[in-house]
Parts: sequence; structure tokens; C-alpha cells
Amino acid sequence: MLEVQNLEKSFGRKSVLDKLSFSISDHSIYGLLGPNGAGKTTTINIICNLLEADSGKIIMEGNPESEKRKRLIGAVPQEISVYQDLSCKENLNFFSKIYGLEGSRKMNRIKKIIEMLNLFEYENTQVSKLSGGWKRRVNIAVALVHSPTLLILDEPTAGLDVEARYELWELINTFKTSGVSVLLTTHQLEEAERLCTRIGILQKGRIIAEGSLEELCNLVPAKQLAIIETDDESNLTKKVKSMDWEYRPYGGRFILFMPEKKLLKEVVNMFDGIPLRSISLQEVGLEHVYMEVTR
Repeated sequence: MLEVQNLEKSFGRKSVLDKLSFSISDHSIYGLLGPNGAGKTTTINIICNLLEADSGKIIMEGNPESEKRKRLIGAVPQEISVYQDLSCKENLNFFSKIYGLEGSRKMNRIKKIIEMLNLFEYENTQVSKLSGGWKRRVNIAVALVHSPTLLILDEPTAGLDVEARYELWELINTFKTSGVSVLLTTHQLEEAERLCTRIGILQKGRIIAEGSLEELCNLVPAKQLAIIETDDESNLTKKVKSMDWEYRPYGGRFILFMPEKKLLKEVVNMFDGIPLRSISLQEVGLEHVYMEVTR
């Protein structure tokens, strides 16, 4: 569906993308994760034809021509980018005209988009009067009005409250069955866990880990994690090393990589004599993968 092949981009002496490669298949949600400065925005700008790569290719549905790519992509930037003084329907009408939709074709598409995004109640409401979650929904509607095959969502739930975030997650999940593939950038690892069929972790302009959530979790050498806080770090680390377990100190806590799953009582007994402020057991998740591959 989309192939990014060996993209390179520098600004002066600063290299931003270093032979970046990944692909997005049909009807999937691809999560692009990485810290600020990793190259996510530069990648999106190149895909959207807003920036030219120094080298490499973007191939969309088998076609490398950039002009033909424009109509196949809908992009939703992090900041709301619709006309605040227009209603939802007026925005859709305006942007559909930009993409050359006219007459019954335009009206049928607007009607379908309003239905798809459940915008009936607010279709005639001025965007400035909507909540953050509904503004974001209108922004997505505008990006879909020309029937793109790839939707790019840049931090789609940034600044939203919990309820609005969950509602938007439900909406994004429906795109997998509506013929639209999604490229999602996010700092929220739970968001990527819930939504993405495949995830790429970007660091210094390169993908350093990629796969499904299950495949990525297999990169962490543990069947289970013990999260421990203690004032006696010295004896804790000695004990862990004697058991030949790997561990990582993170933010005042120790994450122990357990080779086999155990009950909490068993783990507490293993550290008998060491004062523990807290201890909990967790399954390996994307947060632990991210910390492990980027550390």
C-alpha cells in the first residue's frame, strides 16, 4: 500500500532521516513511535509532498510519482486545521470542492462522511463551539472527504480528555474495515497498543524495532516483570545478580526481568530481608519494549 524506501534527509549538517524504511499494508494501522526529534514530522512531510527527501523513495499503491500520491492521502496534523468560523458541513463542502467533487457526488460523499463519523448532531454547528474531541473528529472528516486510501494522524488525541480519547480510539479502529489504512504517530504508548496492527520505533531517523505488539514484546527477555521500589538498592541488585536475572533502574524503581511467571507471594519471599517500599508484577507491554530498545 505504502512503501518508504531508504529515505535520507538532512538540514545543514544535521541528519534527520538515515535510510529510513518501512511499509504499511492495506486495511492496517501502522504506529510510528519515537521521541521528539526522531524524525516523525519530517517523514510525514515527505510522504505528504511538503518536503523533498535528499534520497530514497515513497511508493504509493505501486506508483512512485509524487503528484499522483496527493489524492491518495488525507492528513490530520496535530493542530486543528479546519475553519473555526464555519460549521462542520460547511467545512466539508469547502474542502470537497478543493478536491474537485461536484454535484451529487459531492453531496453523497459529505453525507457518507457525516454518517461514518457520527456528526449528525453537530453538522450545522460552528466548529469553534465544539469540544476538543468533536473538533478533532471534524478535522478527520475533512481529511477523508476525498476518499483517500491512506489517512495520516499526527498525535490525534493530544490534549483530549480521557472520554474523548477513548471515543476517538473507537473511531480510528473502524477505519481498518472501511478501506482506509492509517499512519499514526503518537507519544501515548497505550494508544499504539490498542490501535496498531504494526508498530515501528524510530530513533535518530531509523527504525530500530518493528513488528506487531506480540513480536515487539518478545524483544524483552522476560516472561513477567517485577517492579520494585526499595531503599536498599545495593542488596537488591546483589540478590538479582545472584539469580542471574536482568534488571533496569527506571525513575527510582527497579524493573526485574523474570524468566518465568510467579505469584506475587513467591517473589516477595525471594527478597526476604530486603526492605521493599512497593512491589508489583506486570506483563510485558509496549512501554517496556520502548524503554528497552531506546535506552
